[in-house]
Amino acid sequence: MDPLPPDAKAHFVLSWKCMEWQVMEPECTSARAAAAERRRILAVAFAGFSAFLGLYVTQPLLPLFEHLFKAGKATVSLTLTASTLGVAIAAPLIGSVADRLGRKRVIVGSAGLLTLATLLSATSTGLGSLVFWRFFQGLFTPGVFAVTVAYVQEEWAGGGVGRAMAIYVTGTVIGGFTGRIVSGIIVSHWNWRWALAATGAMVGLSTLALQSWLPRERRFAGPAQGQSLASGAAAHLRNPRLVATFAVGFGVLFTLVATFTYVTFHLAGAPFHLGPLGISLLFCTYLFGAAVTPPCGLIIDRYGQRAALALAMGTGVAGMLLTLVPSLGAVIAGLALCCSGVFVAQACSTSFIGMTAGSNKALAVGLYVTCYYVGGSAGAELPGFLWRFGGWPGCVALVILVQLATIGITRMFWDVRKGGGAGAYPPEG
Repeated sequence: MDPLPPDAKAHFVLSWKCMEWQVMEPECTSARAAAAERRRILAVAFAGFSAFLGLYVTQPLLPLFEHLFKAGKATVSLTLTASTLGVAIAAPLIGSVADRLGRKRVIVGSAGLLTLATLLSATSTGLGSLVFWRFFQGLFTPGVFAVTVAYVQEEWAGGGVGRAMAIYVTGTVIGGFTGRIVSGIIVSHWNWRWALAATGAMVGLSTLALQSWLPRERRFAGPAQGQSLASGAAAHLRNPRLVATFAVGFGVLFTLVATFTYVTFHLAGAPFHLGPLGISLLFCTYLFGAAVTPPCGLIIDRYGQRAALALAMGTGVAGMLLTLVPSLGAVIAGLALCCSGVFVAQACSTSFIGMTAGSNKALAVGLYVTCYYVGGSAGAELPGFLWRFGGWPGCVALVILVQLATIGITRMFWDVRKGGGAGAYPPEG
């Protein structure tokens, strides 16, 4: 005999189903939230990847261009200079646009325009038209990477900025590495235009990923009322911690460009005598830096940007000293340490901007990027004057001096107040 009457049994089953649903619903909600967070993190990585995929894509093609276009080294290098010049010009301006239109709209739109400019560069009929389209690639690039930095600082403001920024920096490293390697492989088999076309196609696929996976901003506040671009920039320049961060950006790219530009001359001479292929493979050390950077994001979140940057630049100093050893293995290990330190330092400085700039964060990032690329330009030129007198050891001494100065700047201006965390850095007044 059934101990429960039919009505009571039906009520019991219904109650049990409701209890079961109540238990499962939080689990499903948690799983959906975790999946959304993975997509958001992956979208940030794709933003960094697409922005830097084509920026240096012509670097391994310069000797080929010199032969094809019957032009000098300085002339064909304009295919690099034009794009970096475009970045330096557009970086501060795109921040103002993003502060008014919103983050995702500018990121995805700029990625689409970058795709178009990259594909059009593949149709170039001569060096002049190639330089023209490369300049436009540079103009559209900050709309992806500079605005993504502002997006990360705002959307992860509740916690995890260091980890998200480390993932983003890893995407930029992999993008820059992939662009150089893919172009070199394709040109060894086909026309150089196919290398640019392939790069444009990859940027286009990344744009689709950004549109699908990057959620719309939720913490975007927009610019202060009545604040112009000039007044916003002036406010940032009155903030000593922010100005110090701009100086850090100068030192970070100076270190990377100076090291990897002039070590090629060092390894081409005695006792190494490496050829072009062997020298190009040096960029594989970027992969080591890309692998090391994400775990270091946890160090940034736990110990703060100042301590993490000191550790990163200190590692870079050790790496530079290691390159003085007359052993190819030692030089490669030193380069791996140096670029790893640079990538972690970049994650520290860009994440620190969000704690320092109270408003117009995208503009602050744009000013940082301009200083960053000015540092890269200086890193490409200044060590050349020392090479005549001190060779590679002279260049190493200059790079170490810049690394130590960068640490000193953060010790003086990136003050860590009692209590730590984001609240330790008051917004710009």
